[in-house]
Amino acid sequence: MNKKIILFFIPLFLYVAILGIMPQMEPDEARYSLIPSEMNASGNYVTPHIKNTIYLEKPPLAYWATALSFKVFGENDFSARLFTGLCAWGCILLAFFIGRHFRDEKTGLYAAAVLTISVFPFVLGRINILDMPLTFFLCLSVWFGYLALTGEKKYLYYGFYFFCALAFLTKGIIGIVFPFAILVFWLVWARRWRDTLKLVSPVGIAVFLLVASPWLIFAQMENPDFLWFFFVREHFLRFTTQMHGKSEPFYYFIPIILGGTLPWSVYLIRAWQRRAIPEWLFRKDDNKLLAVWFLFIFLFFTVSSSKLATYIAPVFLPIALFAGNIFRSYEEAPVQPGTRRKVFYRLFVVVQAVMVVMALLLPLILQRYSDPEKGLVVIISGLWPLWILVPSASVILLTFLPDLVQKKYQQGWFLTIYLLAALLLASSLFPINDFLYSYRSSHVAKDAIEIHLPKDRLLYQYRVNFYGIDFYNKIHTAIVEDFGELADGIIKLKPEERKKHYLLVPEFVELINQGQDVYCITQHRQRLRELQALFSTVEILWDNGAFYLLRVAR
Repeated sequence: MNKKIILFFIPLFLYVAILGIMPQMEPDEARYSLIPSEMNASGNYVTPHIKNTIYLEKPPLAYWATALSFKVFGENDFSARLFTGLCAWGCILLAFFIGRHFRDEKTGLYAAAVLTISVFPFVLGRINILDMPLTFFLCLSVWFGYLALTGEKKYLYYGFYFFCALAFLTKGIIGIVFPFAILVFWLVWARRWRDTLKLVSPVGIAVFLLVASPWLIFAQMENPDFLWFFFVREHFLRFTTQMHGKSEPFYYFIPIILGGTLPWSVYLIRAWQRRAIPEWLFRKDDNKLLAVWFLFIFLFFTVSSSKLATYIAPVFLPIALFAGNIFRSYEEAPVQPGTRRKVFYRLFVVVQAVMVVMALLLPLILQRYSDPEKGLVVIISGLWPLWILVPSASVILLTFLPDLVQKKYQQGWFLTIYLLAALLLASSLFPINDFLYSYRSSHVAKDAIEIHLPKDRLLYQYRVNFYGIDFYNKIHTAIVEDFGELADGIIKLKPEERKKHYLLVPEFVELINQGQDVYCITQHRQRLRELQALFSTVEILWDNGAFYLLRVAR
C-alpha cells in the first residue's frame, strides 16, 4: 500500500480538512469551545470559566490548545476541533510506528490504515471533547515506557513521564495511573517484575512535576477548595459512585467496541486463516503488552460505576495493530475461504450494507412520524436524497468491488476496502449533519437571534442550557432552571450575579410579572406550552419545530 496515502492524504482529509462540515453539537462540543473562548477573552488561563462560573471538572491542556487555535484561525468549528483532529492523526501515526517496530513498515501501514477507517476513532476524532487528546497522550506514554524498558536509552523514561504529564493535564489522574498500570502488569506477566523499579526515575518525576505541578499550584492558589474538588470528587467519587448518573450495565462497552471497528471488521471473516495465527502475532512480550493494554482499560471502565462510550477510545490502537497484521498476512498469501466461511463472509458484508442504507433512509421515515412534544424532532432538507447517494454507493461497492479487484489483479483487496471505507465515512457526514443540525446544534438559531434580539437585551434560556448560543452569537445568556454541571460554580457567584443570570422558574415569573418583557429561547413544544400557560403574551419570533425564540410579557 502507498505510504503517502495511508499516513498523509487520507488522514489529512478525514481528520483535518473536513472538520468544519458540521456545526458543534450540544452540550459537550459547545462547552469545550466556550471555555477556551472565555479564556482568551478574560486572559485567565489558570481557572477555566464557563458562562462566568468556575469550571474545574477537567484540567486545562485541551482548553489551552483550543484557545491557541482560536487565536491563530479565529473562533469557528474548524479551529475548535483542530486539536482533537491532530491528536487522532497522531494516533494513526503512532500505530504505524508501533507496527513498524514490532515487525516491519508494511505492518505499520496496515495498522495505521485499520485505525483510520474505524468508525469509533473517526467519530471521536472529529468531536471537540477531551477523549481523543487523552488517548493520544496516554498511548504515547505507554509506548515511550515500553521503549525505555526494552532499550538502554534513559531519555525515553523522560519522554514517558512527559507524556504522562500531558495526559494528566488533559483529563486528570488516569493519565498517570493507566500508563504505569499497563506497564507494570505487562512486566509481571512477562516475568520481568524486577524491572518495575526502572519505571521510577527521579529525573522523570522532576519532568512530570515541572510540566504538571504549576497549574495545580496556581489553581489551588486561586481556588481554596480545588484540590479536594479535583482529586476526591472528580476522580475517586466519579469512579466509585454513581454521582454523575452515568451508570451502565457491565457489558456496556462490548457492543461499542464491536460497532466501533466497522466497516473493516466484517472483512476479517475472509482474512481469517487458522494456520496463519502464528504469523498474526508479534513477539511474545509484544503480544502481552498489547493484550494488557486492551484488557486493563476495558476491565477498568467495565467495573467503574461511571461509564461513557468515549472512555474506551484507547483500546482501538492495540486492536488496529492485531487486525492490521491479519490483513497484511492474508494479502501476502491469500487463501480462498471454505464454503461455510464464504457464506458467513458474504452474509455479513451484505448485512452491513443493508444496515447502512437503512440508517441513511431512516430519517425519511422518522420525518413522517416525528413528535416534537415527545422530544423526537427530525428535520431534514430537500437535499437528503443527494446526501445519501455517495455513502449508499460506497457501501454497496464495498460488498463486491474488493473481491473483484483481488480476483482480477491478485492484489489491492484491502486498499480497495480502505479507500471505499474512507469515502463512506467522509460522505456520511453530510446526511448526519442534515439530520442533527436542526435540533442538536444551537447554530441553527444564530441568525434568528442576531435579527430579533435587541443589542442591549439579555437572552434567557428557559429550562435549557445551550453553550453554543453564547459561543456562536458572542453573548452571555441567562439560564432558567437548567443549571446541571454549573451548580458548583453558581454557588460561588455573588448573589446579584446569580440572581441576574441563573434563575429558578419562580424568579423568572416574578421578573416578568414586574412588568418586564424578556427574550428567551427554549426547545420542544412542551416547554413552549409551559410558558404560554404562565404568561398572557408569548410571541414566537422564530422557530424551526425544535427551537423557539420568544418574546414573553405579563
